[in-house]
Amino acid sequence: MIVTTTNSLDGYRVDTYLGIVSGETIIGANVFKDFFASITDIVGGRSSAYERVLREAKATAMAEMEMQARTFGANAIIGIDLDYETIRDGMMMVTASGTAVKTSKI
Repeated sequence: MIVTTTNSLDGYRVDTYLGIVSGETIIGANVFKDFFASITDIVGGRSSAYERVLREAKATAMAEMEMQARTFGANAIIGIDLDYETIRDGMMMVTASGTAVKTSKI
C-alpha cells in the first residue's frame, strides 16, 4: 500500500477515489513513565519513554487506516493527516486519516 501526505503520486494516476479512511488509537502513559518524563522535563532533554509510546500509537493508527483502505479495495492512501490530541488523565489520542484511492502506473 502506498501512503503519502501529498494529494498526488508521481508516476501514478488516481483512477478512483474510494472514500475517507481513518485509524485511531488512545494511549496512556503509566505512572513510572510520567515520573521519569517529569524529571526529564525539569533537567532538560527528550523523554524517550513518551517518544516510544507515541511512535507505537502512530504505527497502530496508520495500520488501522491501511486495513480500512484495503476493505475499500484501495492500493494507496493520499492526503494523510496525523493528529495528536491530549484527552485527560495522561491519555492521548492519535488519529490518522486520508483518502483511499485506486491508482495505476502512468
